[in-house]
Amino acid sequence: MEKQKLIQIFDRQANQYAKKREGSKVKQWRQRLLGDAKGEVLELAAGAGANFPFYPPGVHLAAADFSPAMLEQAQRAARELRLDARFICADIEELDFAAHSFDTIVSTLSMCSYDRPRMVLEKIAGWCRPDGLILLMEHGISSNRALSAVQRALNPLLYRAYGCHHNRDIQGLVRQSDLHIVRAESYWLDMIHLIWARPRASLSYFNCMKIWDGTIF
Repeated sequence: MEKQKLIQIFDRQANQYAKKREGSKVKQWRQRLLGDAKGEVLELAAGAGANFPFYPPGVHLAAADFSPAMLEQAQRAARELRLDARFICADIEELDFAAHSFDTIVSTLSMCSYDRPRMVLEKIAGWCRPDGLILLMEHGISSNRALSAVQRALNPLLYRAYGCHHNRDIQGLVRQSDLHIVRAESYWLDMIHLIWARPRASLSYFNCMKIWDGTIF
């Protein structure tokens, strides 16, 4: 799909996203994941700001999205929450930052929409500081054979309608990238994944610093 058409799809959904009332389970997942965010935070595909209520105090957020309408809603949410945030209207696949720019990088329910998700993950690995964290909450293909068959069959229609792929192997994509999975949790027949990761280069960093003690954080 052409990128401008994809942007238009998300622009049209901006008001709906802003008014969306998520279930308690999804909110718990966001809170569980984002409680570990700290310092300079980059959020990819920030949408209408669904993550904003769950960031700990003291974070400095850079929120990026390619949809101007989504960012308008996100700015409104940040003002209401008095969140320290700046906004970047740009295509993530074309965006670039200096290496090691962020303490935390967040992506929630956005890997489904990228043409090149592997490339986005490689960028994330480079932008994160060696002692930083990458926090992902993503949806993908189910481990249930019957359900995954339905997802594959409906994927072309869902992508055209919502700009979202439903047949991606999320953990497989992360493992094939320059990220090291520190911790992962899966829910809803393995369609939802919470992932705490670090850049693979950080393994050498921690070994050199001799601070590894067998715990996650």
